[in-house]
Amino acid sequence: MTPPAARRRLDLSRQLARTATLSRFALRRDRVLVPVWVAVTALIVLSMPSTLEGLYGTASQRAALLHQVAVNASYRSLIGPLHGTSIGALTAWRVGVYAAGLAAVTSLLVVVRHTRDEEESGRQELIASGAVGRRAALTSALLAAAVADAALTALVTAGLAARGAAGALALGLGLGAVGLVFATTAAVVAQLTESARLARGLTGAVLGAAFVLRAAGDSAADDGSSVLTWLSPLGWLENLRPYAGERWWVLGLFAAAVALQACAAYVLAGRRDLGMSFLPTRPGPATGRLGTAGALARRLQRGALLGWSAGFLLAGVVFGGLTGGVAGLIGENAGAREIIRRMGGRSGLTDAFLASMTSMLGMLAALYVVASVLRLHGEETSGRAEPLLAAPLGRLRWAAGHLTVAFAGSTLLMLLAGLGLSLGHGGRPAALIGACLVQLPAVWVVGALAVLLHGLVPRAAPAAWAVAVAFLLIGWVGPALDAPRAVLGLSPFGRLPKLPGAPMEWPPVLVLTALAVLLTAAGLAGLRRRDLTGS
Repeated sequence: MTPPAARRRLDLSRQLARTATLSRFALRRDRVLVPVWVAVTALIVLSMPSTLEGLYGTASQRAALLHQVAVNASYRSLIGPLHGTSIGALTAWRVGVYAAGLAAVTSLLVVVRHTRDEEESGRQELIASGAVGRRAALTSALLAAAVADAALTALVTAGLAARGAAGALALGLGLGAVGLVFATTAAVVAQLTESARLARGLTGAVLGAAFVLRAAGDSAADDGSSVLTWLSPLGWLENLRPYAGERWWVLGLFAAAVALQACAAYVLAGRRDLGMSFLPTRPGPATGRLGTAGALARRLQRGALLGWSAGFLLAGVVFGGLTGGVAGLIGENAGAREIIRRMGGRSGLTDAFLASMTSMLGMLAALYVVASVLRLHGEETSGRAEPLLAAPLGRLRWAAGHLTVAFAGSTLLMLLAGLGLSLGHGGRPAALIGACLVQLPAVWVVGALAVLLHGLVPRAAPAAWAVAVAFLLIGWVGPALDAPRAVLGLSPFGRLPKLPGAPMEWPPVLVLTALAVLLTAAGLAGLRRRDLTGS
């Protein structure tokens, strides 16, 4: 008779059978996506120390910044509290929250891709028919996310070690830990939902809630001690305090959250059938408002558009509210003023700051357009497009529904961003809404590039993400590094007039709009002529 302990070990071995094989396969599939996201996140962190040294090279300048952050609740809500005056502490403060957000997004995308995406496409059922353990797929997905987070931890720690080994290790571990928290959150949500799209959306909503909680807590207290801050994993990163008297015990909170969520995911995975979920989707009508391809596209993408819309309105209000204190925050720091003016033009400091914020919002809207356009790619590769196109529905009409949501949706986002800026700033609605709308031609060019890739080279369609992220880096990091004008001009956003404050220039707006139309037309022509890609 087999002892109970031996039976448990045997059962665990069966549950995890072929985990190593699936892990290698997952890493192979992510050999482009994960390295790019990790490298981008690490680059953002590692580029900051030299920039901050140029801006705040003296102890008095850093002390003045510490005081300004302490008294400016709006700025704390955007970036977080500043706990020290060293360059390392300034680096952790300036990019910690946003780098952690990128790590969280990478982790949740990896986990959902290798769990719910695989089940939804039917590939997991094929794999499970072999000698594969019941929990092997979930384990391999978490291991793939852990590898990405470990790589980010190693790069940040090694890159900042010269600034202080303890602080570099704390920041690196904190970023990786945030990624693992949201990897396990995605693992739980993937068991609850029936679609990968909903799993990504709900996990993204949890990340958004974590940011809001941290922002609300940081605006209420200047040292990260608010209860709301402690309710957010992003707040835990702040309270880890890299380069400012590290609180190593905070890592225990990350470990506890990862362990609890991982256990919950494994328990749920063992109690459901393959392809099923604990929150089944509600069946909807196939007629009426869903009787056209455009209506179906709007139905499929309305949740994402609503979420992005709320985020842009809120971001506009926050950025607009910062304008009142931007002069006091920057003070007499000539370097900081020059960066703002490189991003926003040579007008007054307030207008230059607003112009830089509208440009940043435009770059973020480009991410929405790419996600919305690539919904076409997802519908095609999953096989859901074939039943639609088997009916009397042409490819161009099918694609037009999703593209209308993408391009019109970006217009809505920028309108809401302009309205939010006006509300936060306390006036000038026409000027600020106009400044946001001027960003649309560049946003549409990025979306048109995604259409072109999907239409001509569908396997390379996800590369549109790399293009959008590259433009974001040029616009965000380029001015801080004093990049040459030729480099800044590689981004379509660098060609637009710097509104408000600068005079309106119609030629670049019209040229970019025409370029977006041409690229979109070329992509649709390619889609019309090529074969559909299967799952």
